Amino acid sequence: MLLFLCAFAASAALTLLTVRSERGQGASILDRGRGGPQNFHARPAPRIGGIGIFSGLLMTTMVLWWWADVEVTWLAVALLLCGTPAFAAGLLEDFTKRVRPRWRLLATAISAALAVLLLDATITRTDLWGLDWVAAFPLGAAFLAVFTVAGIANAVNIIDGFNGLAAMCVVMMLLAIAYVAGQVGDEALTTVALVGAGAVLGFFVWNYPAGLIFLGDGGAYFIGFFVAELGILLLQRNPEVSPLFPLLMVIYPVFETLFSMYRRRIVRGRAVGMPDGVHLHSLIYRRVLRWAVGNRDAAALTRRNSMTAPYLWLLCMLAVAPSVLFWDNSRVLGGFILLFAFSYIVLYSSIVRFRAPRWLVSRR
Repeated sequence: MLLFLCAFAASAALTLLTVRSERGQGASILDRGRGGPQNFHARPAPRIGGIGIFSGLLMTTMVLWWWADVEVTWLAVALLLCGTPAFAAGLLEDFTKRVRPRWRLLATAISAALAVLLLDATITRTDLWGLDWVAAFPLGAAFLAVFTVAGIANAVNIIDGFNGLAAMCVVMMLLAIAYVAGQVGDEALTTVALVGAGAVLGFFVWNYPAGLIFLGDGGAYFIGFFVAELGILLLQRNPEVSPLFPLLMVIYPVFETLFSMYRRRIVRGRAVGMPDGVHLHSLIYRRVLRWAVGNRDAAALTRRNSMTAPYLWLLCMLAVAPSVLFWDNSRVLGGFILLFAFSYIVLYSSIVRFRAPRWLVSRR
């Protein structure tokens, strides 16, 4: 708990410094709302929140060097080293707005490949038909790990559209990993997951509800990489944990990404990487929070933005909670994955057709 608080304090302090830096050198780091289909922010704010998270983890790792054992310290150091390419590529995009998604994905894949080399973070079992055969080969296990980490990092970046949304979802996931790691006696993973949760929460207090700073691509790709690697390492180090535990845990951002790809390519005939404004979180903002429609002042838009995230936190929790309860039972976890996919499609279809359930619609 002390290390959790240390990570929280370091990240919160460094994030605040980043927020204050807006006054002196903010021209290149502000998100000024470029009017795209996925921009829902009322005021310009720095979009380099990943600096506070990464630096907070780095400072806490220095504390680990003195207080923790060698295994915990090495795990934290290795994750930071491996995650640097993903973080750097995203941060470069935050500053320049010129790094294409393919290059950010490539950098994240390089981070995952480094984790394979340094931490043996491969996927050797999946409990999914066909993939277990691939995972039986060393190259197949490494490929699955690289593909999975890059995909999850990209998925976290996709849901990063509203104040607090991606950050709180990742905190839930990291706490879930910490709990399961504690259940199987993996103290090193428990500690690092808690430190990660503390660092993300340190950013969260400035991001939600006022939106004083945003994750940016650097922060989103890095925390996506971080949670994906810890999930893989939990499976690699503890055979009693079902491989469907981390899949159900991250199913919200992953299914959001897969569904968006299907919707863009199959339904609309567009490129899968083409941004649009009909993600589930965008629809909730536009069609569920109806009371705010038409009110365009900054305070009202910020409030409406911040009221969107709790709906998706609940959706994320509906996946994280059963993953924690049934972390060692693949059949039950598989059932919940199918249930989540069905529920997501029903909910999305209802909202997109202006038939959102009455209990979901926010009113004054």
